[in-house]
Amino acid sequence: MLSAISPIDGRYARKTNSLSKFYSEEALIRYRIYVEIKYFIALSKAGIKNLDPIPQSKIEALENWVQNLRIEDCQKVKDHEAVTNHDVKAVEYFIKDHLAQFGLEEYSEWIHFGLTSQDINNTAFPLMIKDSLIEIIEPAIHDVVNKLKDLESEFEGIPMLARTHGQAASPTTLGKEFRVFSERIIHQLVRLNRLDLHAKFGGATGNFNAHKVSLPEINWPSFADGFIFDLGLKRYQTTTQIAHYDVLAELFDTIKRINVILIDLCRDLWTYISMDYFKQKVVKGEVGSSAMPHKVNPIDFENAEGNLGIANSIFTFLSEKLPISRLQRDLTDSTVLRNVGVPMGHSLIAYTSALKGLNKLKLNQEKLNEDLDDNMAVLAEAIQNILRREAYPKPYEALKELTRGNSRINRESIDQFIDGLEVNDEIKKELRAITPHNYIGYK
Repeated sequence: MLSAISPIDGRYARKTNSLSKFYSEEALIRYRIYVEIKYFIALSKAGIKNLDPIPQSKIEALENWVQNLRIEDCQKVKDHEAVTNHDVKAVEYFIKDHLAQFGLEEYSEWIHFGLTSQDINNTAFPLMIKDSLIEIIEPAIHDVVNKLKDLESEFEGIPMLARTHGQAASPTTLGKEFRVFSERIIHQLVRLNRLDLHAKFGGATGNFNAHKVSLPEINWPSFADGFIFDLGLKRYQTTTQIAHYDVLAELFDTIKRINVILIDLCRDLWTYISMDYFKQKVVKGEVGSSAMPHKVNPIDFENAEGNLGIANSIFTFLSEKLPISRLQRDLTDSTVLRNVGVPMGHSLIAYTSALKGLNKLKLNQEKLNEDLDDNMAVLAEAIQNILRREAYPKPYEALKELTRGNSRINRESIDQFIDGLEVNDEIKKELRAITPHNYIGYK
């Protein structure tokens, strides 16, 4: 870890090692082998005249072998690649080398039949991404959302001075402000879960040329649709040699929006901490500054914000670059797509840090109350609207004259203003009952 170039695999390896199952070189090899074997099995069931069905016992043995590949097996693929200088061809040779152990050596040339490398890659990557979202990324986001909901309940109805343009504004409630963020994230999670990840599967330039010329009696587009569907994906119907990646771009943009919402959350909480609305639970042994012993810094929200920013810059590049390829294919997508685990890693680090920061928050209600009491001018909105209801002449202008730019507005000056109004005593009583603590609208 100390020699790692990237902090994902170094400093933050403990937070990201769960993703190696999906985004490491070993993981890519495993997913490629999985797709190749599933395709081979599907071919054997397609009624091809020159391909005898594989006995069910051998199919089960093949599937068990794929599920239990060792790291030494993946290294053998890399050994083939050192000779072929082609990663997917290396997978093909590796599988062919092992068919004899299942008594299937006569089926050797049906491995990778009619395919191009991107049929494998553009199926393996969506599967990797889908599995990582289900097992790691979405649960981490849900952990943050669930904590926000807990804080929403804990702080329900607690009045807090709002700030619009950084200035004192009509009071809100602390619980509601947490609900703003949980609802925003949930909305994007719904959009994320509606996305059907797609695979490309159609031969060298997407037309099933080799399949059709070899075995014209098979409806290959229909076969491919079923094969990809059985893997849990949908098939792009019209492609070049590669997937056009539009759905992946949409997915990256959706995760990016979730991350933007979390950046917004982190910045707000950082500001509330700086305003002393929140204290932070002290962790024994931690140091906030090498020079200032008193410091308890909002480092978790800062760490989350930084990692979310890095993740989004890469997600932006991926979603803008991947859908672009010269003519029927250039190689730029290959090296770019290999980096998809990087923004996922930075995002996961951020989700973990944000959750840690949320768990350390301690409300300083005394400070919230102090700010409310020191900003009586926010009652101007309430008073002028009640006066509007009563058809009082130019109430907005009257309250503007009293409050705008006046730093000496307090309870006494508000009461004096109310006393001078030409309204009945019931209205005056109603106006005096309003305070920054109860002028909070719906909770």
